[in-house]
Amino acid sequence: MTVSARLKELLDKNKVRYTTMTHSPAYTAQAAAATLHVPGKELAKTVVVKAGEEMVLAVLPASYHVNLKKLGEVLGRPVRLAAEDEFASLFPDCELGAMPPFGVLYGLTVVVDRVLAEDEEIVFNAGSHRDAIRMRFEDFERLAQPKLASFAEKG
Repeated sequence: MTVSARLKELLDKNKVRYTTMTHSPAYTAQAAAATLHVPGKELAKTVVVKAGEEMVLAVLPASYHVNLKKLGEVLGRPVRLAAEDEFASLFPDCELGAMPPFGVLYGLTVVVDRVLAEDEEIVFNAGSHRDAIRMRFEDFERLAQPKLASFAEKG
């Protein structure tokens, strides 16, 4: 699998400048950051959480983890990590665990930790464990329409 066709179409249709990066297979965000030679703070990982009955994409730096209590306060309802079997079917064009942080492509709300907004660029999985995209955070924010909040902790 390569870059998600849905993602590529969204970026190209909106004339977003981006770089595709191919790397050896990496199955954790920290491993992908190391393989890409990108600091863990700059590589965004997408974590699927369940907030009430709704699936939500929590996007945070690879070197951080989701504070479920804080995220629940942001969303106004209890939050838990979603099990893979609960969300696998939502991302038919992606390898499990390599979903891009664009909920607009899958009908999901996106919450992004403010730490990612501190950098000019964002790097993220592009639908596979071998492909990533680098683009300006400003463009990501414009297309993804995320809610910005503080819910991640180093660790």
